[in-house]
Amino acid sequence: MKITNNQVVALSDIERLTYTDFFMQVSNALSSDAAHCVSYFALPEGGEEYTLICYIANDESHDVELFAAKVSKTEELQSLTAQYLALHPFEREIYEQYALNFVGHPWLKPLRYSHDRQTGGDIYDYPFYQIDSPELHRVGVGPIHAGIIEPGHFRFICEGEKIHHLEIQLGWQHRGIENLFVEKKKLLQRATLAENIAGDTVVGHSTAFVNATEALAGWEAPEWLQIERAIALEQERIAIHTGDLSAICTDVAYQLGNAVFGRLRTPMINYLQKWCGSRFAKSLIRPFKTNFLFTEALAKDWEETISKYLPHFTEMAEQMFDLPSVLSRIERTGVVPTQTAQTIGLVGMAGKASGLSRDVRASHPWGAYKTLNYEPVVMQSGDVYARAQMRYKEILKSIQLIRDLIAKRRALGEQQKIENPQTKWEAKADSIVLSMTEGWRGMICHVAVTGADGDLRAYKIADPSVHNWLGLALAVRENGISDFPICNKSFDLSYCGHDL
Repeated sequence: MKITNNQVVALSDIERLTYTDFFMQVSNALSSDAAHCVSYFALPEGGEEYTLICYIANDESHDVELFAAKVSKTEELQSLTAQYLALHPFEREIYEQYALNFVGHPWLKPLRYSHDRQTGGDIYDYPFYQIDSPELHRVGVGPIHAGIIEPGHFRFICEGEKIHHLEIQLGWQHRGIENLFVEKKKLLQRATLAENIAGDTVVGHSTAFVNATEALAGWEAPEWLQIERAIALEQERIAIHTGDLSAICTDVAYQLGNAVFGRLRTPMINYLQKWCGSRFAKSLIRPFKTNFLFTEALAKDWEETISKYLPHFTEMAEQMFDLPSVLSRIERTGVVPTQTAQTIGLVGMAGKASGLSRDVRASHPWGAYKTLNYEPVVMQSGDVYARAQMRYKEILKSIQLIRDLIAKRRALGEQQKIENPQTKWEAKADSIVLSMTEGWRGMICHVAVTGADGDLRAYKIADPSVHNWLGLALAVRENGISDFPICNKSFDLSYCGHDL
């Protein structure tokens, strides 16, 4: 079944295939380089019966194929990962949650280790990959490292200073947030959950939740509200990218860049605070409404803020990317070639730095992006340099996008209220919707499934980090272990976005 982004489908309209047919059809859909899996999960149907749901997006045809299969816990399911490595986290999660057996999976172990999972086990008994050799040694980092960041454990196998292998173990703080979406019944509770999926991507995840919720209710946001949400999303991108450039400078000991980019991040997040009272835009994106209108005063304030930001930002970026001591650390460091990126399914910024033109704003646009004709920034070298340059170029793109959006917003005049607001969420029963947005890190995917009463039966989230953690593990191979921090920061992936 072919659908588009945010299209609601009745569960009864979805054909349930045998697993053999499901395997063949998903394989055929993935045979194109433009196609990639955006969500794949299992729905319990009672007893030992499950429905597998798989969404394959095609970035050239701008549609999404939806596949479903009826399976039982007693079946042996031929692993798709053996053929398409990018599916490994999805099959591992299904195995983790429901102990479904994927035969031929190259590394079938839980994606996380948690008390509430069918496969059991303890995170301290995690089966790390090992190489036995007197010439090699192992280095462990974490799970609590750098003091204030989220927990994750990195296990290196090194020969001297050279990294031969890195395995990343996550799941130390598994929150069960997907289940909370089902357990919490109030819309405000769910909106609050959405903006806390990943604290650095409040607007991105909130937008995906809002789009899914409004689609299920058959409610379309007015044009001016769609524009305001897009402005917030691009402002979040500018703020986080600026902070990341500061952190990258820190990891190569470029103190001037660290100080200047760090200073420039502040007015970007402070602008969001002026808009809604939160520097991270909490409470700004809400289903069926907004509590904080984007006024003419805010538009003028943004123009003044960005006019002070831009000259300092461009001057600092140009100096950074022209400085031999910086370039010696970031060029040809942490390379992920285009073919590797395609094979493992990189998305977003990391994918675009390796030559993959994957950006939902262009391939599967929603809301205000449908009329913007956005063209993604794409680079080819796939190294730390490319991932840093991506941030610089995307910030400039986002500034122009916001200028265009403000012009569109002004043309619509002042708005004081939403006509015919939705006061109670009445979702379509026995339905499913896929909502994709492009956060600053990459593609965010939310899938909402309703039951016979119209309430949520299941809620699935895929942060871009789930697709990209393997990219970091491969990027550091044959690099010195001292280059790990800069490689890690160039991806800047989310731990909590993985532990859902």
